[in-house]
Amino acid sequence: NIPIINSNRGGKTTYHGPGQRIVYLIIDLNKRQKDIRKFINLIEKSIIEVLNNINIEATSFPDRVGIWVIKAHGKKLPVEKKIGAIGLRIKKWVTYHGLSFNLNPNLSYYDYIQPCGLANYSVTSLDQLGVKLSQKKFDRMFVNIFNNKLNSF
Repeated sequence: NIPIINSNRGGKTTYHGPGQRIVYLIIDLNKRQKDIRKFINLIEKSIIEVLNNINIEATSFPDRVGIWVIKAHGKKLPVEKKIGAIGLRIKKWVTYHGLSFNLNPNLSYYDYIQPCGLANYSVTSLDQLGVKLSQKKFDRMFVNIFNNKLNSF
């Protein structure tokens, strides 16, 4: 009962729907560092800092793109859970697409897929972690942090 839409991005299967914040970043890397891995790392670190500001500890892993929660409100999770996905397309060193972040989506939709092609991992959301954060507040936090990091990129 979920429409499937093919795209030309990597990452296998993903879900986008209500309760997610989808951020499309259109950045000309010709005017910055032409380093895709560093740019992805900049996005990851921005989200990690947003989460840190609301008492959630997260990290990234070299073998798994995305943002992974490891601790919430001082309590370590039994296993890390993905809260944000990154999917970029780059053409002539201009980035397209960006990231999706789970504020309060219906997580049951993830039961039907292996998010980003990763088996044996589950996803989470701020809502599931007991945090209520509006899209507007998320936007302000992310934009401020991302812009500060981008200025030195």
